[in-house]
Amino acid sequence: MKDPNRFPVLIPLVTLVFAAAHLLIEHLTGGVKSHHLLNRPDLPAISNWFELVTLPLLGVVLGLRIRSHPSSKCWLGIPVSVLIALLGSLVYGGVMASSFLTGPEIITTAAFLGMFVCGFVLPVYRVEYILGFVAGMSVIIGGVLPLPVALVVASVSFIVRFVFGKVAGALRRQQGG
Repeated sequence: MKDPNRFPVLIPLVTLVFAAAHLLIEHLTGGVKSHHLLNRPDLPAISNWFELVTLPLLGVVLGLRIRSHPSSKCWLGIPVSVLIALLGSLVYGGVMASSFLTGPEIITTAAFLGMFVCGFVLPVYRVEYILGFVAGMSVIIGGVLPLPVALVVASVSFIVRFVFGKVAGALRRQQGG
């Protein structure tokens, strides 16, 4: 992307089309689903219609991040590092949602706990990781319920990577000089 002031509209548009296509398929095959919080029927249900808001909104935030992301290696105006993170978390979310749907709880549990481990190693607080995860889970669970999960993991990742990193750096400086 040559003009730094140009907003990459492709990402929010793709997320909107993705959400609309998913909801159209749901509508044509029995109706748009709602999912109960914590998968408990006694708790309120959230409709998948809300993914028409959450996914494009995450797409807009990602577009703003890309606009300010300095990178010479781009594909379709998206930095390759952002694209890899987006696709990797999309697959991760899809695998986790599939294991939730098909029933092997051990895989779902391991994937959930693995998200925190990934948060120690990777900067999963970045919007490309959040959008990919939410989009990957949205086909099975919807585009709303995975968002708070992703935000909790992102918060833990941020705290671990920045706050503890700063403390460790300060301790190293204090010991060294």
